[in-house]
Amino acid sequence: MALESEERPWGSWHVIDVEDGFKIKRIHVLPGRRLSLQSHEHRSEHWVVVQGTATCEVDGATTVIKHGESLDVPRGARHRLSNGGDVELVIVEVQLGGYTGEDDICRYEDDFGRLG
Repeated sequence: MALESEERPWGSWHVIDVEDGFKIKRIHVLPGRRLSLQSHEHRSEHWVVVQGTATCEVDGATTVIKHGESLDVPRGARHRLSNGGDVELVIVEVQLGGYTGEDDICRYEDDFGRLG
């Protein structure tokens, strides 16, 4: 099975591993870019910064995490990942849940006009 990878307007993501109940991704966020404000019905996420500095919004609270630090995003929480720095942000994301498909996303705000 080929692992998924996708370019996005904010950077890219690459699946490292996937099995029943989990998916692991490497996410690259370009300087000055951010992902949509979103939530997931079926999964939680755990973010670990491996390069750069991440500004993380989870249910209205903003936290800045750096290399080696991590943050949990509970299932159903509205969240957004941003890169306010001048180097590419790289995080490893561990998704846990009964369903980890890319269509388990509800967007509330998006810099690139992708809502729904």
